[in-house]
Amino acid sequence: MFPSVDGRLAILAVLLVPASLVVIKAFKWLVRNRQNRPCLPPGPMPLPLLGNVLSIDTKEPWLTYTEWGATYGDLVFARLLGQEVVVTNSQHVAEALMDKRSRIYSDRPYIATALADSVGQSTLQQQFMATNGVFAGGLFHQTFRPDSALKFRLMQIKRAREMSVNLIDDPQHYHSHFATFSSSVAMSVAYGYQTSPRDDPLVRIVEDAMAIGVKVMTQERATLLKLFPFLLSLPDRCWGSAIKRDAQVSTHRMTEMTDLPFQYAQEHMAENLSLGHVSMVSDNLQRMEKLDQASKPIFETALKKATVSTIMGSYETTTATLMTFALAMVLYPDVQRRAQAEIDSVVGGDRLPTFEDRASLPYVESVLRETLRWHPILPIGGPHATSSDDIFDGYFIPKGAAVICNIWAISRDETRYPDASSFIPERFLDVDNALTDDDPARYVFGFGRRACPGRYAADASVWSAIVTMLFTMEFSSPKDDQGKVIEVTPGFTTGLIQYLVFLVSFHLLVTNSSIAIAPLWSSLAISQHALAPIQNL
Repeated sequence: MFPSVDGRLAILAVLLVPASLVVIKAFKWLVRNRQNRPCLPPGPMPLPLLGNVLSIDTKEPWLTYTEWGATYGDLVFARLLGQEVVVTNSQHVAEALMDKRSRIYSDRPYIATALADSVGQSTLQQQFMATNGVFAGGLFHQTFRPDSALKFRLMQIKRAREMSVNLIDDPQHYHSHFATFSSSVAMSVAYGYQTSPRDDPLVRIVEDAMAIGVKVMTQERATLLKLFPFLLSLPDRCWGSAIKRDAQVSTHRMTEMTDLPFQYAQEHMAENLSLGHVSMVSDNLQRMEKLDQASKPIFETALKKATVSTIMGSYETTTATLMTFALAMVLYPDVQRRAQAEIDSVVGGDRLPTFEDRASLPYVESVLRETLRWHPILPIGGPHATSSDDIFDGYFIPKGAAVICNIWAISRDETRYPDASSFIPERFLDVDNALTDDDPARYVFGFGRRACPGRYAADASVWSAIVTMLFTMEFSSPKDDQGKVIEVTPGFTTGLIQYLVFLVSFHLLVTNSSIAIAPLWSSLAISQHALAPIQNL
């Protein structure tokens, strides 16, 4: 049956209204740029209305931005339908804008949220930052500032050793063991929860919630829900209702992940504090006691959402970093042997490495730095936005522009990193084998006020995992039934955590900058390192 005339008019209105919004915004952009002001940064020529959207590799936009950087320079301007975008392709420019002018460059652009809302979670910007600006600035930094992060080190070493035992006992499920390490560290930091080495019930809740998120939070579903929000209201047996059912399951699991660990932390806070198990929740619940009664519920809500954001933010990023490290050790066995030799010479054969050994292990440190640089887990950092007009290096940067830092371009700068696609830790050592001042952690964790607040704890987690694995085991290529080496051909896939950056005014998602390019390969071989005192793990 064909729709009625009124129905056709309604459909036409639905189509015309978004289109008209794009036209109006494009017209405003043209008018504004005809005014007497400095030029915009250089960039590709936009098409009418569409801008540069058709020129972007939607799966790997950082590659497009890197190509633009080679043509137009370190600061590139583009327009994606109604959204103005400024891309920084160098660390120097990113620091000049986001660090030195953080007052202007610390907003977030409008981010797609319909999908996130549908699965029971909105963006951190909505959930947390909008709750109370005073609370927002303190919750993360109170726990994760450099001196506070030191108190997690014993726990991180313990979890790294548990992971090593699991890897040696069950090497085929290395990804699962990396994920368990990541989630167990995050659960300890956030909630003071001491996880079991394997099959922990609360860790399983986290992993289940994240697993359904991988299925639900995709670009295609975000687009469908933005264009056709009625899909969330369809009867269960209707065609297309699978999105709603998946969203309901995800909502339930996200609620569990938010509430159950928090309840544990509340119920066991006194016990954990007596045992010295400090956490983000216990620290801030003590702070909450000093607030007035009206502020306490707001603070608790912000704290719950901040802690679950900690879990989500660390789970896949740490796992993917360890996957990248393991891949590098398989592909570059000489690097692995040199790092092991350094550890053996410093630690000996009677004990396991600790954080006190870190300063004496510069080559291991260079392996960590090269792991962060070689395949950055965030090839495009989280988008910033300008809160006012600005002039930089003679170029006009408009208010409301999305500002993207292209981490991939920085890490692949051949003038700074010759043979950048190869894994070469020595690039971070000088002629005396001392570490240089070049540390990729200064750019892979972001810039300015939007830099990752957990970067110091994350750095310590990854180091503890890498040094323990190097000391206790060896990574190598797998072999077939005849003992013949199977060549490892790595591939990279996008992960769960996504920054849905470019959203036009009529709610059509045009691209994203996915993170967690975790390497995938069929298998690897893990064996015990000869000097490792496994009995002490």
